[in-house]
Amino acid sequence: MPRTQDVPDAVPSGSPEDAAGPAPGGTEAALDEALLGGPRTLTVDRLAERAGVDVARVRDYWQALGLPVTEGEVPAFTEKDAQALSAVHALAEEEALDDRALTTLIRSTGHTTERLVLWQVEALVEHVTRRFDLDDTSARLLVLDRLPDLAPVLEQQLVHAWHRQLAAVAGRFAVEFSQARSTAVDEHELPLPRAVGFADIVAFTQRTRGLGSSELAEFVQLFETSARDVITAAGGRVVKTIGDAVLFVADDVVTGARVALGLAEAGGRAEDVDVPPVRVSLVWGRVLSRFGDVFGPSVNLAARLVDIAEPAAVLVDRDTAGLLADDTRFALTAQPEREVQGLGTIEPVRLQRAYRG
Repeated sequence: MPRTQDVPDAVPSGSPEDAAGPAPGGTEAALDEALLGGPRTLTVDRLAERAGVDVARVRDYWQALGLPVTEGEVPAFTEKDAQALSAVHALAEEEALDDRALTTLIRSTGHTTERLVLWQVEALVEHVTRRFDLDDTSARLLVLDRLPDLAPVLEQQLVHAWHRQLAAVAGRFAVEFSQARSTAVDEHELPLPRAVGFADIVAFTQRTRGLGSSELAEFVQLFETSARDVITAAGGRVVKTIGDAVLFVADDVVTGARVALGLAEAGGRAEDVDVPPVRVSLVWGRVLSRFGDVFGPSVNLAARLVDIAEPAAVLVDRDTAGLLADDTRFALTAQPEREVQGLGTIEPVRLQRAYRG
């Protein structure tokens, strides 16, 4: 993907003074036209009428998106809002979606896009600040002025990425479940067998103490980018980042082991000392996938194991070690038993690559 500064017209050319430009005046209407497809002409009652739903449905939809509902006679909504609301409720009727399923679908879109647009806008602000040596306020005003021109490309990338990610999920499901149609899963078991693990930055508080906002952002971004690259290259997937840690999954235990070892080896390499060292855990077990996250006892165990791992080390539990024991690519070393809150006694095992002399 090209860098931001390589995108034509991503920011105005010229001097920092040109870049700062005049403070955008009356830009709200222009932004509405560019980003919302037209002016805000509908009240909440009129929106409900246009969409063919009652006002309560409008409120539910808007709240699920994570947006405030403007009540009364204030025209806060557009014709495109009415079209979107009508379409999603038509889908609910066609597919017989209950309120729980419908709300989850809408909330997933709202939550994900809220994070996405904030991430993208902050990335542009950081770029403009750095490129033109602007203060934060001037950089934000410049980005605000450029959003109408940037939005179409960002929207196209979002739709394209959504299609690719949906195809990837569908492909994984087709491979995993096509041969399992007649295999019943115990109703008391969680549905998905997965390798789950955490990678946690060693001494994060000490390493980031005293850093300014830009330095802290660069430090965290370097860790996240490095972790995502390693996880993806080894065949795993990032579930989420949690401050100084990343949660990952893999569809089989060997892939999970490769991911975990790759993360441990990537952190703090002599040739790349800027990437912080990490401690890593890996557990094989069944999980529940909901809300873009994973849940289950194996996730809890992996969270405890990473807390007691040494820097640049990978810890697995005894059951996961048993699944890897016959693979000559790995070396497994039992560690002393540990008492951990909520789980009692656990038997950690260190996972390493087998030495081949």
